[in-house]
Amino acid sequence: MKTIILRTASNYLLPILLLFSIFILLRGHYLPGGGFVGGLIASIAFVLHAFANGLKDTKKLLKFHPGFLMPVGLALAFLSGLLPVIGFDEAFMTGLWMHDPIPVIGSIGTALFFDIGVYIVVQGVTLTIIFTISESA
Repeated sequence: MKTIILRTASNYLLPILLLFSIFILLRGHYLPGGGFVGGLIASIAFVLHAFANGLKDTKKLLKFHPGFLMPVGLALAFLSGLLPVIGFDEAFMTGLWMHDPIPVIGSIGTALFFDIGVYIVVQGVTLTIIFTISESA
């Protein structure tokens, strides 16, 4: 189903959906959203691109295998939980927050880094599964 309309629309929708996924990721601290939903939206953007332009073009766009994202995201999430233990003598997964909020993002803390880790893991798992199924079909 590689119509010119779908190919053209997917080229415009990919950056918009990726930007929206980052918005959902950052919004997740105070409202519904977060790393899981944001990661799914980012994966949907790449799957739509793969449907429209082919799996090979999408893999060229990613530049590396999505399975590489899983250990990176897990390490980031684990380190965000371990930081209070190592640096501040607090319990594992204790939330640490900066004193001054950043204008657009708001308060940055270890919860944000945990959510970013989840975002990366969800993207890696989802794209690995979907790309594997697409290659075998």
